[in-house]
Amino acid sequence: MKNVLLFILFTVTISCTAQTYPLRTFTDIPENAYLKDTNNELPAYEGTWKGTWDNKTIFIYFKKINKKYNENLKYYKDLLIARFKVLDSNGNILFDNTNLTDDKAKIWGGKFKKVDDKYSLIYIDPDLCSTSGSIYINFTDSTKTKLDWKYFYTNEIITSDCPYYNTGIPQPLPKEIILTKQ
Repeated sequence: MKNVLLFILFTVTISCTAQTYPLRTFTDIPENAYLKDTNNELPAYEGTWKGTWDNKTIFIYFKKINKKYNENLKYYKDLLIARFKVLDSNGNILFDNTNLTDDKAKIWGGKFKKVDDKYSLIYIDPDLCSTSGSIYINFTDSTKTKLDWKYFYTNEIITSDCPYYNTGIPQPLPKEIILTKQ
Protein backbone atom coordinates (compact mmCIF):
# COMPACT_ATOMS: atom_id res chain seq x y z
CA MET A 1 0.00 0.00 0.00
CA LYS A 2 2.83 2.35 0.89
CA ASN A 3 4.45 1.78 -2.53
CA VAL A 4 1.16 2.47 -4.31
CA LEU A 5 0.79 5.78 -2.49
CA LEU A 6 4.38 6.75 -3.30
CA PHE A 7 3.82 5.87 -6.96
CA ILE A 8 0.63 7.99 -7.10
CA LEU A 9 2.39 10.91 -5.39
CA PHE A 10 5.32 10.65 -7.81
CA THR A 11 3.00 10.52 -10.84
CA VAL A 12 1.00 13.55 -9.67
CA THR A 13 4.19 15.50 -9.01
CA ILE A 14 5.54 14.78 -12.49
CA SER A 15 2.26 15.67 -14.21
CA CYS A 16 1.99 18.98 -12.33
CA THR A 17 5.44 20.14 -13.32
CA ALA A 18 5.24 23.08 -15.73
CA GLN A 19 6.56 22.61 -19.22
CA THR A 20 9.71 24.47 -20.20
CA TYR A 21 9.97 26.24 -23.56
CA PRO A 22 12.89 28.09 -25.16
CA LEU A 23 12.82 31.88 -24.80
CA ARG A 24 12.32 32.18 -28.56
CA THR A 25 9.00 30.34 -28.57
CA PHE A 26 6.56 32.13 -30.87
CA THR A 27 3.40 30.14 -30.21
CA ASP A 28 0.82 30.26 -27.44
CA ILE A 29 2.31 29.47 -24.04
CA PRO A 30 0.17 27.45 -21.62
CA GLU A 31 -0.43 28.66 -18.09
CA ASN A 32 2.36 28.00 -15.60
CA ALA A 33 4.84 27.14 -18.36
CA TYR A 34 8.39 28.49 -18.22
CA LEU A 35 10.07 30.40 -21.06
CA LYS A 36 13.67 29.64 -20.24
CA ASP A 37 16.80 31.21 -21.70
CA THR A 38 17.93 27.79 -22.88
CA ASN A 39 20.37 29.29 -25.40
CA ASN A 40 21.94 31.49 -22.71
CA GLU A 41 21.42 34.68 -24.75
CA LEU A 42 20.46 37.16 -22.04
CA PRO A 43 23.78 37.22 -20.10
CA ALA A 44 25.45 38.97 -23.07
CA TYR A 45 23.22 41.99 -22.36
CA GLU A 46 23.97 42.08 -18.64
CA GLY A 47 26.21 44.79 -17.26
CA THR A 48 26.75 48.52 -17.66
CA TRP A 49 26.18 50.26 -20.99
CA LYS A 50 26.99 53.90 -21.77
CA GLY A 51 25.96 56.36 -24.45
CA THR A 52 25.67 60.09 -25.13
CA TRP A 53 22.93 62.16 -26.73
CA ASP A 54 21.88 65.83 -26.61
CA ASN A 55 24.79 66.72 -24.29
CA LYS A 56 23.68 64.02 -21.84
CA THR A 57 25.28 60.76 -20.81
CA ILE A 58 23.22 57.71 -19.97
CA PHE A 59 24.32 54.64 -18.06
CA ILE A 60 22.02 51.64 -18.39
CA TYR A 61 22.43 48.65 -16.13
CA PHE A 62 20.92 45.42 -17.47
CA LYS A 63 20.34 42.41 -15.25
CA LYS A 64 18.91 38.99 -16.03
CA ILE A 65 16.04 37.74 -13.89
CA ASN A 66 15.32 34.01 -13.88
CA LYS A 67 11.83 32.51 -13.82
CA LYS A 68 9.82 35.68 -13.22
CA TYR A 69 6.06 35.06 -13.09
CA ASN A 70 3.93 37.24 -15.36
CA GLU A 71 0.52 37.70 -13.72
CA ASN A 72 -1.14 38.83 -16.95
CA LEU A 73 0.18 36.05 -19.16
CA LYS A 74 0.17 33.49 -16.34
CA TYR A 75 3.54 31.92 -17.06
CA TYR A 76 7.16 32.22 -15.97
CA LYS A 77 10.02 33.53 -18.06
CA ASP A 78 13.62 34.63 -17.96
CA LEU A 79 13.95 38.32 -18.79
CA LEU A 80 16.07 41.43 -18.55
CA ILE A 81 15.40 44.39 -16.29
CA ALA A 82 17.18 47.72 -16.56
CA ARG A 83 17.90 50.70 -14.39
CA PHE A 84 19.44 53.93 -15.66
CA LYS A 85 21.18 57.13 -14.67
CA VAL A 86 21.31 60.24 -16.86
CA LEU A 87 23.86 63.03 -16.37
CA ASP A 88 24.01 66.45 -18.00
CA SER A 89 27.21 67.79 -19.57
CA ASN A 90 28.35 69.12 -16.15
CA GLY A 91 27.90 65.75 -14.45
CA ASN A 92 24.69 66.71 -12.66
CA ILE A 93 22.24 63.85 -12.20
CA LEU A 94 19.04 64.39 -14.20
CA PHE A 95 17.47 60.96 -13.64
CA ASP A 96 18.57 58.09 -11.46
CA ASN A 97 16.60 54.95 -10.64
CA THR A 98 19.61 52.71 -10.00
CA ASN A 99 18.65 52.22 -6.34
CA LEU A 100 15.28 50.61 -7.12
CA THR A 101 14.71 46.97 -6.24
CA ASP A 102 14.38 44.44 -9.05
CA ASP A 103 10.58 44.28 -8.72
CA LYS A 104 10.32 48.09 -9.05
CA ALA A 105 12.56 48.42 -12.14
CA LYS A 106 11.03 50.82 -14.67
CA ILE A 107 12.33 48.83 -17.66
CA TRP A 108 11.70 45.13 -18.04
CA GLY A 109 12.00 42.63 -20.82
CA GLY A 110 9.45 41.19 -23.10
CA LYS A 111 10.95 38.77 -25.57
CA PHE A 112 12.87 38.40 -28.79
CA LYS A 113 10.97 39.47 -31.88
CA LYS A 114 10.67 36.80 -34.54
CA VAL A 115 10.87 39.23 -37.46
CA ASP A 116 14.08 41.16 -36.76
CA ASP A 117 15.68 39.35 -33.80
CA LYS A 118 15.53 42.42 -31.54
CA TYR A 119 14.85 42.04 -27.84
CA SER A 120 11.85 44.09 -26.73
CA LEU A 121 11.45 45.82 -23.39
CA ILE A 122 8.71 47.90 -21.78
CA TYR A 123 9.30 51.19 -19.97
CA ILE A 124 6.80 52.60 -17.47
CA ASP A 125 7.80 55.45 -15.19
CA PRO A 126 5.26 56.30 -12.48
CA ASP A 127 7.50 59.20 -11.34
CA LEU A 128 7.02 60.91 -14.72
CA CYS A 129 3.21 60.75 -14.88
CA SER A 130 3.31 57.11 -15.99
CA THR A 131 5.38 57.85 -19.07
CA SER A 132 5.60 54.67 -21.06
CA GLY A 133 7.02 53.21 -24.21
CA SER A 134 8.62 50.30 -25.99
CA ILE A 135 12.34 49.72 -26.31
CA TYR A 136 14.07 47.48 -28.84
CA ILE A 137 17.70 46.48 -28.49
CA ASN A 138 20.09 44.36 -30.52
CA PHE A 139 23.82 43.97 -30.92
CA THR A 140 25.52 45.76 -33.79
CA ASP A 141 28.78 43.81 -33.71
CA SER A 142 29.89 40.20 -33.30
CA THR A 143 31.80 40.99 -30.09
CA LYS A 144 28.52 42.15 -28.48
CA THR A 145 30.03 45.38 -27.16
CA LYS A 146 27.77 47.77 -29.12
CA LEU A 147 24.05 47.84 -28.56
CA ASP A 148 21.54 49.54 -30.83
CA TRP A 149 18.75 51.11 -28.73
CA LYS A 150 15.44 52.41 -30.07
CA TYR A 151 12.80 53.87 -27.76
CA PHE A 152 9.24 54.53 -28.89
CA TYR A 153 7.32 56.84 -26.56
CA THR A 154 3.66 55.80 -26.28
CA ASN A 155 2.14 57.77 -23.38
CA GLU A 156 0.38 60.79 -24.81
CA ILE A 157 -2.12 61.59 -22.07
CA ILE A 158 -1.10 64.17 -19.47
CA THR A 159 -3.74 64.92 -16.87
CA SER A 160 -3.95 68.03 -14.69
CA ASP A 161 -2.67 66.10 -11.65
CA CYS A 162 0.67 65.58 -13.41
CA PRO A 163 3.34 68.01 -12.15
CA TYR A 164 4.48 68.44 -15.77
CA TYR A 165 0.99 69.33 -17.02
CA ASN A 166 1.95 72.82 -18.18
CA THR A 167 5.61 72.23 -19.00
CA GLY A 168 5.63 68.85 -20.72
CA ILE A 169 7.17 65.64 -19.45
CA PRO A 170 10.98 65.55 -19.59
CA GLN A 171 12.45 62.79 -21.76
CA PRO A 172 14.73 60.62 -19.61
CA LEU A 173 15.59 58.16 -22.40
CA PRO A 174 17.11 58.68 -25.84
CA LYS A 175 14.95 57.75 -28.79
CA GLU A 176 17.87 56.24 -30.65
CA ILE A 177 21.43 55.62 -29.51
CA ILE A 178 24.34 53.20 -29.78
CA LEU A 179 25.41 52.05 -26.33
CA THR A 180 28.89 50.76 -25.53
CA LYS A 181 29.50 48.04 -22.96
CA GLN A 182 31.63 49.27 -20.06
